[in-house]
Amino acid sequence: MNTLKQAKVGSTVKVVKLHGEGALKRRIMDMGITKGVEIYIRKVAPLGDPIEVTVRGYELSLRKADAEWIEIE
Repeated sequence: MNTLKQAKVGSTVKVVKLHGEGALKRRIMDMGITKGVEIYIRKVAPLGDPIEVTVRGYELSLRKADAEWIEIE
């Protein structure tokens, strides 16, 4: 299983599944990250956290802890 946390800078990935439950899953979905959406990995902060991505035409910063719950292909 590949997660968003493992994606390389400059790559475009597609969300396969969201793991987690309750408030965590709802927060990720509220950010626009749902099954089938494409995410472009823009950059990673110097210390490795957070990850900056482009999803649905806007920039978003995600903690690596949250990115672990997003399965990609």
